[in-house]
Amino acid sequence: MDCNEIKEEFLDIFYENVERDGSEKLIDWLERSDFFTAPASTKLHSAYEGGLSQHSINVYKRFRKLIESEYGENWQKRISPESVALIALLHDVCKVNYYTVEMRNVKENGEWVQKPFYKIDDALPYGHGEKSVYIISGFIKLTREEAMAINWHMGGFDTRVQGGSYSMSTAFYKYPVAMLFHLADMMATYLDEELPE
Repeated sequence: MDCNEIKEEFLDIFYENVERDGSEKLIDWLERSDFFTAPASTKLHSAYEGGLSQHSINVYKRFRKLIESEYGENWQKRISPESVALIALLHDVCKVNYYTVEMRNVKENGEWVQKPFYKIDDALPYGHGEKSVYIISGFIKLTREEAMAINWHMGGFDTRVQGGSYSMSTAFYKYPVAMLFHLADMMATYLDEELPE
């Protein structure tokens, strides 16, 4: 899919599920940013134009399946479709305006050629999950559960956990949806997305 098709799918899911105050301003900000053209990473999963929004869609689909599997056909009594969409579609807004494109020399068929590559240029070094919560909260009010799921979506890859913090474990016990969301993010990354060649 191209960036416009990915954007259309993202917006369809968002508008079908989200009615929260401030959501229109948030979407306006996303459309004025590089969210719909940015990669999801520099060289790992979805490291291509539009990869960030495609990854968000993939995570939404995985999260929805996990929620339905865990809580059954009446899952909406446990978590709203709006919360599922907000958490999944917006968990990586920390990556908005986060990547730049630079050129490097690569040898192809014995010849040196210039090839573009993504590089991180973090203008707001606020962390990862916590940065997404911070940005989203500038537009809409998140529930405690939504904030916990977004904040801790990196699981053991979160630098706070690697530094010895036990807060994620406590959050997963108190907010099991956050643990399910971490699993959805990992499943989308490793089962639905591929490394670039």
